[in-house]
Amino acid sequence: MLLIKLFFSFIWVGLFSVGGGYAAIPLIQDQIVHMHKLMTMEEFSDLVTVAEMTPGPISINSATFVGMRTAGIYGVLLCTIGCIIPSFCICLTLAYFYYKYRTVSGVQVVLGSLRPAVVALIASAGASILMLGLFQAELHEIVLGNIRIVELGIFIGALVILRKYKANAITIILGSGVVGTLVYGLMGAI
Repeated sequence: MLLIKLFFSFIWVGLFSVGGGYAAIPLIQDQIVHMHKLMTMEEFSDLVTVAEMTPGPISINSATFVGMRTAGIYGVLLCTIGCIIPSFCICLTLAYFYYKYRTVSGVQVVLGSLRPAVVALIASAGASILMLGLFQAELHEIVLGNIRIVELGIFIGALVILRKYKANAITIILGSGVVGTLVYGLMGAI
């Protein structure tokens, strides 16, 4: 029963994650954390972090990690296939119609009107992960007194380095990991 639930959950994610992998994160979160309660929000946040650092599309990496975490190798296969099948079929169909009707002005209007929805999905995913990292809570559970100072400092530092100095994202990720490890290592030693 769990495998069927996972397979259809990721078919759902694959069908409605318009805009790419980052747009799939809130859909995966809704299916896995809220609807089926297969993971906690903290486990999901860790999963997204690992999926982001792993080469490949984040939605497929997330599906693979969720499958492994919840149902082993069969879960990996079903979640990954469930995530890929809708996108594959939709891309083939859209490619056919796009090349056939790309000169029609209505097509450009429809594509342009999808952009704000994609931005909203990506912003929602980012806000959820940010709040979990800074407050160890979801957006609706935030208490300002529970802010995690070390994580806030790393976030601000990484954001400044990324925007001002245009540093490589991999350098930011590795540097943040080193800084966090050192700070928490020193705090544990005190």
